[in-house]
Amino acid sequence: MKKIIALLLTAVMSLACIPMLTACNSGKKVAALICLHGRASTYDKNFIEAFEQAAKNKGLTENDYVIVTDIPEEEECYNKAAEFADAGYKAVFADSFGHGKFMAKAAAEYKDTQFYHATGTGTSVECPANFHNAFASIYEGRYLAGYAAGLLLNTMRDKAVDKNFNVGYVGAYTYAEVISGYTAWFLGLQSALTEGYTATMDVLFTGSWYDEAGEKEAANTLIKDHKAVLVSQHADSMGAPTACDEKGIPDVSYNGSTGKDTLVAYSKINWVPYFEMMIDAAQGGEAVAKDWTGTIATDSVQWALGNKIAEGTEAKVKAVEAELKAGTRKVFDCSTFTVTITPPSGAEGDFGTNTNAKVDENGHLTEYKADVQDDGKYIGDTNVIKTTEGGITYFDESTFRSAPYFDIQIDRIHLLNAKF
Repeated sequence: MKKIIALLLTAVMSLACIPMLTACNSGKKVAALICLHGRASTYDKNFIEAFEQAAKNKGLTENDYVIVTDIPEEEECYNKAAEFADAGYKAVFADSFGHGKFMAKAAAEYKDTQFYHATGTGTSVECPANFHNAFASIYEGRYLAGYAAGLLLNTMRDKAVDKNFNVGYVGAYTYAEVISGYTAWFLGLQSALTEGYTATMDVLFTGSWYDEAGEKEAANTLIKDHKAVLVSQHADSMGAPTACDEKGIPDVSYNGSTGKDTLVAYSKINWVPYFEMMIDAAQGGEAVAKDWTGTIATDSVQWALGNKIAEGTEAKVKAVEAELKAGTRKVFDCSTFTVTITPPSGAEGDFGTNTNAKVDENGHLTEYKADVQDDGKYIGDTNVIKTTEGGITYFDESTFRSAPYFDIQIDRIHLLNAKF
C-alpha cells in the first residue's frame, strides 16, 4: 500500500512540475551578450544596462536573453558564442575589440545565428555574411565633454603657464579608437579656450582596458610629474577619477558619472537603439546592417555634465551640439589642428611618422589615406579628407566603416610612453 501511495505521489508531483518546467524553458532565446568584464568596468556596465533596457523595451523577459561577463579575448569567447548558437539564440553580441576574431570564427560555423561585435573592423574585409560590426561617433561626445572642460579652464587662468594649460589623458592602448577619442576631446577643449590661451596634452597608456591601479598611477603621474591641471581618460575603471578627486583636480570621465565633485562631464555610447534593432531583427528572422554607425543625431551618443563646471556651460555645450548635428561644425576640422609629417628630433615617445598624410604649407591636412579596409597589414587605402558645401575641410571619421580609423598624431599632443 505504501508503495502504491508513493508511486501516486510521484506521479502527482511530476504532473505538478510540468507547468513549472514549461515556464522555466519557455524563453524565446532571442539574444545573448558576451562582456569582457563585469559591472565594475564602466565600459561593460554601459553595455549591460543598455542590453537590459532594450530587452525590457521590446517586451522580453529574463528567460529570453542571457548575459555573461568576464569573458577574455581568447578562445573562451568562441566557446561561449558557439554555446549560445547551439542553445538556439538568434543573436549573439560581444562587446570588446579583441573578441572579434572569435566571433567571426563562430559566425563561419553557425550560419543560422547572427553574430554582432562592437568596435571591430572585421566586416571591412572578407567575413561571413552573418557577422556584423557596430560602433558610434563617440568622438562627437568626447568633443563636447572636452568643450565643457575648456570652458572650465577659462575660469582657471592662474593654472596656465605663459597662457598655456597643460592637461593629461589616461589611455588604454594605442588603437585608432583611443587616438580618435583623445584627439576629439583635446580639439573640443581647445576650441572653448579664451582667445590668446592654448593647451597642450600629455598622454599615458596603461596597456589594459581595465586596470584600476595602473589608471590611478597614470593619472597621479600626469598630475604630479607633468603638471596636468585637468585629466580625462579612455580606460574603464574609476582609477583616474579617484586620483583626480584625491588631488582636487577636475576630471572628464567616460561611460558614466563618477559621482565625484571633481567631475566636469562625461560622454558615452547609448547602445539601446542598436540593441533594439538587433532584437527586432532576431525576432523577425532578419539582421541589421553589416557595419553600423550610430551618431549624436540618432541619440547613440550622449553626454552629461558634472558639478565642476563653469557658469553657462550647459547652454554653450548644447549650442555646439546643435552645430555638430547640423554639420556646420566638424570635430576633425582640419583648420583647427596641425600635423608634422616627421616629428621633431628628441620628441617624447614614439609619435609615429604620419606617412599617410599630406599637408599644406601651414601643416593642415589636405589628404590622408586611412586604413579603412583593414586586412591586418595596416596600409592606408582610402582618402578620408572631405570638404563640406560650406567649405569645411575635415577628416571624415567613422563613415567608411563604423570602427574609428583616425590614427594621426597631431601637434600639441605628447605621447609619453607610446610604441606604435
